[in-house]
This record gives sequence, C-alpha cells and structure tokens, in this order.
Amino acid sequence: MWFRRDLRVQDHPAFAEAAASGEVLSLFVLDPAFARAGLPRRHMLAACLAALDAALGGSLVIRTGDPRVIVPAVAREVGAHTVFVSKDFAPYGRTRDAAVAEQLRADGRVLRGVGSPFAVAPGTVRKGDGKPYAVFTPFSRAWRAAGWAAPIETPTAVRFIESLTEPIPAPLRATPAGGSAPEAVATSEVTALERWDDFRRSALDDYQAGRDIPSIDGTSKLSPLLKFGVIHPRQLLADLSVGEPGHDRFASELAWRDFYADVLFHRPESAWRHLDPRYDSIRYDTGPTATATFERWCSGTTGFPIVDAGMRQLVQTGWMHNRVRMITASFLVKDLHLPWTWGARFFLDHLLDGDLASNNHGWQWAAGSGTDAAPYFRVFNPTSQQERWDPEGRYVDRWIPELGTSSYPSPMVDHAAERLEALARYESVKQARRS
Repeated sequence: MWFRRDLRVQDHPAFAEAAASGEVLSLFVLDPAFARAGLPRRHMLAACLAALDAALGGSLVIRTGDPRVIVPAVAREVGAHTVFVSKDFAPYGRTRDAAVAEQLRADGRVLRGVGSPFAVAPGTVRKGDGKPYAVFTPFSRAWRAAGWAAPIETPTAVRFIESLTEPIPAPLRATPAGGSAPEAVATSEVTALERWDDFRRSALDDYQAGRDIPSIDGTSKLSPLLKFGVIHPRQLLADLSVGEPGHDRFASELAWRDFYADVLFHRPESAWRHLDPRYDSIRYDTGPTATATFERWCSGTTGFPIVDAGMRQLVQTGWMHNRVRMITASFLVKDLHLPWTWGARFFLDHLLDGDLASNNHGWQWAAGSGTDAAPYFRVFNPTSQQERWDPEGRYVDRWIPELGTSSYPSPMVDHAAERLEALARYESVKQARRS
C-alpha cells in the first residue's frame, strides 16, 4: 500500500483492498519534489505520518527518493505483485504514477488505483455533450446527482510486512519559523473526527451565516486534514442532512474542492496560467516598487486592518479564514495591481492546507481570470468588508495588537482610486478582445 494524499486507515478503499489481498507493506515515499512545499505543510506532513504510523501499529515504512525508483524497488524487495494506491489526478501525480506503473509492468507487477481523495473523482462529472464544466453552479448540481459511495468499514486483523524504514527527516519535523499549527487542526484520524463531531454539534447548523465571520469558530478547520487525506470528504458528507441550510452550504464547499480539482484535471496548464488566456494581456505592476509593495502585503503592514490581520494569521498559524482569503486576494490584485501568481505562491508557502487546485483557482476567481469570472463585481472594499464581517473588531484586534497606536501604518493606497484603476485595466482587456 503506497500512501500519498490518503494518510488514514478508516474509509480507505485502496488500503481495504490491499488488506483483503494478502500481507501488506505500508509505504510512504518522501519525494524530493515535496521539498518545494512550504515549511508549514512539511511540518504538517511529519505530524500526519507519525499519526498514521501509530494507526498502523508502527508498521509504516518510510523511504526517501524518487518514487519512480523507490516504489518498484520496494515491491521487488518484498515480492509484492500489486502496489495499491488512491488515484492521483494532479498534473505531477499523474505523470509520476504513469512512470511508476510502466516500471512495475516491466517487472511483471501492477499499480492498482482504487478510490481518490475526492467525493467525486475529477473527470467523472461532465456536461451532456461530454465536455467538462467551467461554471460551478451547474457542476455542483451534476456533482450531487452523481453521488458518492458510503464510507466503508476499516480492515481488521491486517497482516503487515515488516521492512527497513527511514526516520522522518528533521527538516520535516521542525516547527515553522514564527508560527505553529492552528489550535484546532488535528493530525490523526481520531482527533480529526473529534473535531468534526465538535463542529457538527456547535456550528454546522449555523454554518450558512457563521462561515463568514472570522472572529468565531464558525468553520470546520478540516481543510488541512482533507489536504493530506487524514479524513475523506465522503465521511463528512455521510453526516449531512439534505435540506438543512448549514449542511447544504457545507456540502457546497466540498463541491468547490472537487470542482477546482476537476478544472485542473482538464486544464493542467491553468495551475500557473490564466484559465481564460484573454487575461494574459492584463497589465500588472512589476519591478522594485511592486516588490516593495508586495512585501508590505506579505508582512501585514498595508494599513488596512482586515487585510493585515489575515496575513498575520496566515504567517503565524499556517491558516487563514476563507472570507479573509478572498479579501486579501482581492486587495493584492485589485488594489495593489500585482500578479495573482505572487499571492498564490505565498499562500502555498505558508498554508497548512495549501492545495494547488483549490488555492490557485481560488486566486484566479479573485483575479477574474478563472472560473465563474466577474472581475468588475469582485473588487472587495477592505473597509466595508471589515465593517460587515468584523464590526466589533474582534478579529483584527487579535492579530494587530498595535492597532490604534502611532506604530500602525496609515492605509498604503486609496481604495476608491485603485478600484477605478483596476476597472480601467480590465476594460482594456475587454477592448483588446473586441479589436
């Protein structure tokens, strides 16, 4: 069983099938490619691997190196005929798995993909003409119609194969500089399900409204666990009641996760390029002044409290409230006129739940160049957003202790003027499309 983004034993179709097939060697390969991930995610991975090893009774085998070499070598080492995996639909994962499968075939072995990290696997939901969806609402209707299987039983009395393992490297175990994991983020299946049960009892019914208020514990904070597969969306969906507003809204957020994975599956180049190539012509600021501006955004010193609070929460905890993610993204692109890719990379470097599809397509949503694009109506006013979602200042006060003193900077831009500038730049794209 080759674990990847599925670090659990409960409701795990690939692991269950492996366990039913014979003795199991539980393998995780520390791919050098993961070194590109931000330190918070590497730290999160180390904690999740330790929890998985405990759930497997200490039998997890960790090897470091290129999976295209390591996986076939381990299969030969223990005489395994089949390597079970959860299917990976991301661009790098698909290429890697194709290479591993080819090498295994050359050895007379098989790579068998069972299940995926999603409720509905990318590529499953399509329009009547067979084309993929580019707009969320019709996708979500088809997504619900497609449905998903119920959670499966956890295998018992699994016979594990013992083999030499390697320790989790120290750089993965190191605590991220300047911060730590959010208080409510778990790293084991048991604590993840406990968090879910607490959220269901305390906040799920009010999720429709509570999800937008950053000062309260109104969201599940399970996104890092979904990212690493410590919990599966199917387990959450099984506990929801159709027709309950809070429950339906939570299901919709899981549908967004599947939607963005589907978009990336069909358009892998959109990870770092505009989904709508017509926006390749939009003018962003660059050069030393733009870099200095970006650094103020990164450090949470823009002079706009809701933006600065979000950026400080991100850097200090590895997590940011979703409403604030939209506000900070809009501010970077629409007020500061900087490339969305700069913000997307910074988020991936700091988020525990940093996921290429959700993060980068969420950024394109904010930039107006991705799915459901409406750039003229997404120039978020950071002041009015704070007045609406944090009227008493509880959120900003928590993250900006110097707020209201002379040490807190004045707003670095005039939002009204920058909004007009942003609209002018988008209008130039429209004019170019007409000519």
